[in-house]
Amino acid sequence: MKTRAAVLRESPGKFEVVDIDLEEPRQDELRVKLVAAGLCHSDDHLQTGDLVGDHYPIIGGHEGAGIVEAVGPNTSGWEVGDHVVFSFLPACGHCRWCAEGISNLCNVGQYTVRGSRFDDPDSFRFSLDGQPVGQIAGLGTFAERTVVSALSAVKVAKELPLDKVVLLGCGVGTGWGSAVYSAEIMPGDVVIVMGIGGIGINAVQGAAHAGAGTIIAVDPVPLKLDKALELGATHAFADIGEAADFARTVTDGQGADKAIVTVGITAGEHIAQAFDAIRKAGTVVVTGIGDMSGKGGIPINPWMLTMMQKRIQGSLFGSSNPFADIPRQIRMYQNGQLKLDELITQTYTLDDIATGYEDMHAGKNIRGVILFD
Repeated sequence: MKTRAAVLRESPGKFEVVDIDLEEPRQDELRVKLVAAGLCHSDDHLQTGDLVGDHYPIIGGHEGAGIVEAVGPNTSGWEVGDHVVFSFLPACGHCRWCAEGISNLCNVGQYTVRGSRFDDPDSFRFSLDGQPVGQIAGLGTFAERTVVSALSAVKVAKELPLDKVVLLGCGVGTGWGSAVYSAEIMPGDVVIVMGIGGIGINAVQGAAHAGAGTIIAVDPVPLKLDKALELGATHAFADIGEAADFARTVTDGQGADKAIVTVGITAGEHIAQAFDAIRKAGTVVVTGIGDMSGKGGIPINPWMLTMMQKRIQGSLFGSSNPFADIPRQIRMYQNGQLKLDELITQTYTLDDIATGYEDMHAGKNIRGVILFD
């Protein structure tokens, strides 16, 4: 069938909305009509070339929610009309990582940036003028319709607002989990969150839920600092140096217990600044991404790393287990504990995708969301 999708033909490049061909779902696949898709910074990294896909053209978008239109043959547990939130990382449930409770590292996700089917790197669900087209994360949510693996779909109650719970597929779980799971924040901790976008704002929420006593938000954009204070931050600064100085004033000069780096384009310098802001045996969690080539490295003092017993911890999807954590976060949302509606600053149509990313770069959005008819 035909559908419309935002395609990137090369990287660096710009998303282009085109009519595209979509296959019918095979076994263990679903065709989903999108209701909403989040404008995550990671997809913009494809445009800038910080993140390079393994196949082009490729459809962007890895945060999405919609309604099942067709179910592949011999696919149990699903029916037409089911509502789904996508997890941008699939989980098979039986590889080593899933068995150890870290399904965000599931082996099935190895073709995330290729956009092929998970079991065959040369098999694609979309095509354009006869040329195979990838789906970032196996999803491609910048499309009116998509076909996905059931390993990437979390069924949700039909009464839930898909235009809000869409954020659980990436931004919320990544930020919230960075605080709760990766940073292992304890009650009373002094925490710095560096970068208050769609991920950082949820790290603020996660830090508050974990019981942090002092939550220091850092961002140069006043709108983002105001939102952080609304959703759990106790203090806000435009500069990491100011934030680090303040953290020392409330810790007898030691520094923050934890620092979470969620800068939109993360560089080694940001990690080093967070490293300098934490105390002995403190932890820096690095969640933001930048140039995947890793140019420049991380300019930290190795002596300080050893002698102060500091830790630098990477965090993919906030170390979340999506098939457990998305339902958990839905319950928190329903109970009023987790804010979602407040995170969505503006909505767009698929044709307005360029404007959405311009607004993100201009600091106008916490999270922009594409709404489909």
